Amino acid sequence: MVTRSDFNKYILPVYNPAKFIPKKAKGSYVWDQNNNKYLDFASGIAVSNLGHCHPTLVKTLNAQSKNLWHLSNVLANEPALKLAKLICNKTFAEKIFFTNSGAEAVEGAVKTARKYASTNFSNKKNEIVAFNDAFHGRTMMAIALNGSKRMTEGFGPMPGGIKQHPFNQVDGLKKIINKNTAAVVIELIQGEAGIVPAKKVFINEIKKLCRKNNALIVIDEVQSGVGRTGHLYAYEKYNIKPDILCSAKGMGNGMPIGAILTTNKVSKAMQVGAHGSTYGGNPLACSVSYEVFKEVSKKSFLNSVIKKEKLFISLLNDLNKKYNCFTAVRSAGLWIGLELNSKIENLTLQNIMSSAYDEGLMILKANNNTLRLAPALTISEKEIKLGVKKLEKSLSRLL
Repeated sequence: MVTRSDFNKYILPVYNPAKFIPKKAKGSYVWDQNNNKYLDFASGIAVSNLGHCHPTLVKTLNAQSKNLWHLSNVLANEPALKLAKLICNKTFAEKIFFTNSGAEAVEGAVKTARKYASTNFSNKKNEIVAFNDAFHGRTMMAIALNGSKRMTEGFGPMPGGIKQHPFNQVDGLKKIINKNTAAVVIELIQGEAGIVPAKKVFINEIKKLCRKNNALIVIDEVQSGVGRTGHLYAYEKYNIKPDILCSAKGMGNGMPIGAILTTNKVSKAMQVGAHGSTYGGNPLACSVSYEVFKEVSKKSFLNSVIKKEKLFISLLNDLNKKYNCFTAVRSAGLWIGLELNSKIENLTLQNIMSSAYDEGLMILKANNNTLRLAPALTISEKEIKLGVKKLEKSLSRLL
């Protein structure tokens, strides 16, 4: 049997995982090698939106595995075409490019935006505007878009042509979004910053300036997409139509898949050979993703996410009244940020996560001071109540 020490021995030391190793999972529960049971409020960082080992997805994957695993992009495949058609019918998109991850989708989106700008305007129109405290992935372009020293130090030189601006700050936008801007890349809700939503006045000003300067709007919904916020994609809530949207995580419920969603107008700049991905549009991943979208896009399903959010927030606010442990409780559907009260000495992210594991609860962190909850969208009200009780026990032990 492999152990935690094998991780230290064989895996590149860029992670610091928990001491236990999960062995199986079902629904909202995970069991480790010693058969200890955990309620999962993390869902693989907002990935397993339909819970672990969903029976429909297991059946779909088993069936597809007996027919077709992989093809080169010299050939089309049915699962990818079916999925692309479904997504286009459910969203603003008219064209889809499938990737393996969110970071790959972001990379492809920036390439597409710059190609569109150079094709239709000028090679000098190549600047990308991004925002402080964003998270777009771990590739070179993605960390350059983030711009923080924490992400970029030691990995330079960074890709050029990127300008940073404070998130949610309208002042200065007119100067930074100009005739040389190819695209603005933005998260409507910043996940890694602690579930921080964009202000509508901020988004409206970006819309206006992008129209004025013929700049594309690229929305990163890698985490916020596929039902997480109670909308299929969060752009619907903000009344903004992206030119390009990046999706991943919840798309495959654990199968590696991402996508670039765009319009016919933008897609014309990308010709045969302009971009590619060996595993993008893989039949296995696309067959599973098709079933995910069918379920998550139902109005009744999305309404249930909003209903569960209200229960979560009510319970967490009651908990906070009792312990005064959070300075803010923020949410966007079943995506919740609990900003810690820094005045409480033992209240650190690591302490709380360790205590939660001891109580049989899996949670996440964001930024340097925020607990993040991202359970399966199928979680029951009973499981929500149980999980908040486990969180309370975790906190009370520390306090």
